[in-house]
Amino acid sequence: MKKTGILNAQLAGYIAGLGHKERFLIGDAGMPVPKGIPVVDLVLCGGIPTFQQVVDAVLNETVVEGYTFAAEAEEKNPVMVAYVRGKLLGIPEQTIPHDELKRQTENIKFAVRTGEFTPYSNLILQAGVAFPD
Repeated sequence: MKKTGILNAQLAGYIAGLGHKERFLIGDAGMPVPKGIPVVDLVLCGGIPTFQQVVDAVLNETVVEGYTFAAEAEEKNPVMVAYVRGKLLGIPEQTIPHDELKRQTENIKFAVRTGEFTPYSNLILQAGVAFPD
């Protein structure tokens, strides 16, 4: 039995299967996910688990080389924006309109649904590689 890190077998498997440049979503409880995209549904109830808890756990196990979030978050959810920028300091960022972010989910490998109930807590992460340059 695994005793540390992400213990959710589905999420751990999806992370282990990521290839370079593949993208995935960590989203709030209301983010729509296109049909056919696998969803790891972690939500227990409103606020559990939080967006930050899930992002922290995922970032401990994933190499990220870029990320995207909705431009509307800058005004509507500055706490999330500051948190993400702090966690991914020095990693290339892209901000796009929320409707475009939803369209981009058509090309992600999988989505993770959190219990987050604050607006625009949605983040597309792009996998990097773990070996040195």
